[in-house]
Amino acid sequence: MSPQAPEDLSDFECGDIDRLTRRIEHILDGAAVNCVCQERLHDALRRFADLEITRLQRHALTTARDQRLRIASILSLMADLEDLNINELDAGVFTELAYLFDDVAGAAHLGALAMRRLASGASRA
Repeated sequence: MSPQAPEDLSDFECGDIDRLTRRIEHILDGAAVNCVCQERLHDALRRFADLEITRLQRHALTTARDQRLRIASILSLMADLEDLNINELDAGVFTELAYLFDDVAGAAHLGALAMRRLASGASRA
């Protein structure tokens, strides 16, 4: 079982949204738009960016929680490890447990990635 990264985590990070917002604001500043309309556009763009950053942060937290649950489920499957000894007749059991350890590592990696992305967004606030 190979862990797959959630789509949204690789799409944008909070810093990317800030840079995109600044680029759009720069374009709006260069456009021939009356002052009242231009200010409303800037306000709407800032609100959108804030909402999008909040959405990404929520997604990162949900991803980390999902990975924690996945790890807990895998650990329950590994309970058989307590009953094994080095003279196990079926060596495939060791291979299966190795795969479970790999799955734990993969889930932990995705959870850590989500938490780092959440931390980078939180430092923005």
